[in-house]
Amino acid sequence: MPSVFRVAIDLKKPLFGLLLASVAALTACDGSRPRFSSIDLTGASFGREFRLSDPDGKERALADFRGKVVMVFFGFVQCPQVCPTALARAGAVREMLGAGGKKVQVIFITVDPERDTPEILKAYTAAFDPGFLALYGDLERTKAVAAEFRVFYNKVPTGSSYTMDHSALTYVFDAQGRLRLGVNHTSSAEELAADVRTLMSTYPSS
Repeated sequence: MPSVFRVAIDLKKPLFGLLLASVAALTACDGSRPRFSSIDLTGASFGREFRLSDPDGKERALADFRGKVVMVFFGFVQCPQVCPTALARAGAVREMLGAGGKKVQVIFITVDPERDTPEILKAYTAAFDPGFLALYGDLERTKAVAAEFRVFYNKVPTGSSYTMDHSALTYVFDAQGRLRLGVNHTSSAEELAADVRTLMSTYPSS
């Protein structure tokens, strides 16, 4: 199996295992919280903000999307399977939600800004859904945002070129901009759509 199928939270790593255990304990102690198929990240101390450029050169931040459920996925355009699968799933979720899909903003953050130019990113996300938004930064800013989201990525040489080994977790924020869910690559569109409906009803924008 290609190394690109690495997931964002590796239970074999003590740091991430402890993080998940802490979040799970908080959830178990609060019976009022809704149940999700995805990992409940409510109260997590990471994934709080990003400031990156969109393909038109405008700086975007998480606060720009208040009032919408926001899905954030880190990847790269030449990713063979994980990235297109995650984006296709996000598109399917928007369709399943019907009119509610308009209240979902999907954001694709590249971990390969050296190759993923604004023009390439814009065309790539539009191929899945014209409403999707791609974001990028220079190498330093990309590294900082990835660290804020606990995202792993690494350049892997492949002959005269390279590929990117990277995390495959989708982060989901409620309409008030608070990190709520971590969605594994193996989760289905149906499961994710159900979780988003729960988010919308439990944590409305106002």
